[in-house]
Amino acid sequence: MIHAVTSPLAIIGGGPAGLMAAEAACAAGLTVDLYDAMGSVGRKFLLAGKGGLNLTHAEPRARFAARYGEREREIQRWLDAFDADALRAWARGLGVETFAGSSGRVFPTDLKAAPLLRRWLRRLRDSGVTFHMHHRWLGWQAHDALHFATPQGERAVPAKAVILALGGASWPQLGSDGSWVKPLQEARVDIAPLQPANCGFELAWSEHLSTRFGGAPLKPVVAHWVDRHGAAHSRQGEFVLSEYGIEGSLIYAIGAELREQIAARGEAVLMLDLVPGYTEPVLAAPRGKHSIGDWLRRRAGLDPAKCALVFELTDKPTLADPLALAAQLKSLPLKLRASRPVAEAISTAGGVRLEALDEDLMLRQRPGVFCAGEMLDWEAPTGGYLLTACLASGLIAGRGAARWLRA
Repeated sequence: MIHAVTSPLAIIGGGPAGLMAAEAACAAGLTVDLYDAMGSVGRKFLLAGKGGLNLTHAEPRARFAARYGEREREIQRWLDAFDADALRAWARGLGVETFAGSSGRVFPTDLKAAPLLRRWLRRLRDSGVTFHMHHRWLGWQAHDALHFATPQGERAVPAKAVILALGGASWPQLGSDGSWVKPLQEARVDIAPLQPANCGFELAWSEHLSTRFGGAPLKPVVAHWVDRHGAAHSRQGEFVLSEYGIEGSLIYAIGAELREQIAARGEAVLMLDLVPGYTEPVLAAPRGKHSIGDWLRRRAGLDPAKCALVFELTDKPTLADPLALAAQLKSLPLKLRASRPVAEAISTAGGVRLEALDEDLMLRQRPGVFCAGEMLDWEAPTGGYLLTACLASGLIAGRGAARWLRA
């Protein structure tokens, strides 16, 4: 067993939350040691950059906060410390300008993650952060020393304070594998089960649809659903047909509700309006000599993927009846039977319950141990909300650890 000199502050996890915690702690005058199981930090951050690095969202603050669903009130407080405007100013401080696209999503002007991450890491090293790679956290040993597995053997690291920023359980190949759950449960920390968020959902497609149209986009469409409390909702957007079912931005936006309905009832039902710009009377006009497929393309403006979906989910009597088919086009039922595994998801729901933490994100049952980022029990759709809240929580934990050490 290799022993180390006591660190004032150890941060475990080199994702956005851990890096922001390190920055906040250094700004408060602390010396920081940051540990990560992988060979480099920010791997999931770099993966997000392949899609242009959606940093945050430019919508009004109230709507922004509402994206966090049941955790809106708690995360509103995080945003008071670090919101979308603060994130853009922070990026500008690193020499990275941003812009808001037509959807309100905010990106770096070069649409790249690597330049921003390189500048950030350089600033952290200059501020006094020491990085320790290939250190997999295993829990605690005697006298609360941190227990790591390293290529050179197991290592014990005493630390006066600790910030855990270990991510969720999605994309485990990038380091977030949820292995932290066991040592925290052994420490009697209250943890909500980890579940997939921003993920696809499964339907029983025919082989024809899954092989011919897997990957085909459906846009625009309007999804209608009734939530667990009996309230009706609708949302316009787009998503993608996949080999196993459906995925994409519209589905991610309502994924938490779909996941909970499946858990409670065994399935979730979406009623899909394939033709938002048409009314049923227009769609019910006589077909004349046109075939059903030709009529769907000419009269309803359906592309091949939408046509295939109609034929997949509509019986022959409905196809033959213009009135019934018009109603089907405006309310096509999709019966979702399961979400995809958490390892495939973009992010994770569940984690350390916020009720187990104080306002500085310190564990009430374990003073001096702070938690931040995706390992906490909250979730949000894609669109910059995930990254913003991760950074905000890291900032709060870093400042909180500094205050606790001073006290």
